[in-house]
Amino acid sequence: QVQLIESGGGLVQAGGSLRLSCAASGRTFSNYPMGWFRQAPGKEREFVAAVSWTGDSTYYADSVKGRFTISRDNAKNTVYLQMNSLKPEDTAIYYCAGTKGTYRVSYYYTANRYADWGQGTQVTVSS
Repeated sequence: QVQLIESGGGLVQAGGSLRLSCAASGRTFSNYPMGWFRQAPGKEREFVAAVSWTGDSTYYADSVKGRFTISRDNAKNTVYLQMNSLKPEDTAIYYCAGTKGTYRVSYYYTANRYADWGQGTQVTVSS
């Protein structure tokens, strides 16, 4: 059984930065694309970013493009989300997700295409 554990959330002022981490255990990282989603209070879970299992392809929501960077270190079974120029509207619980698959990374923009989920980490951006 796959376990995904997020860390790195917290409180930051607008314009600041945070780096989220998601450590995976229980399976090989091969053919395992991963993504980040977020859910703000009263809103649906939304896609943030995805990365191919090799790490050489990425895909972003328009709302974070140019500010957030997703990456992975397969030797550490860890995926990262570097968040810069944070805005109050980025406030949400951020979830890490993964699934077995070999489609192009843009295919993984929707939550129902992921089999495994972490518990989430809170990110709060103050104005």
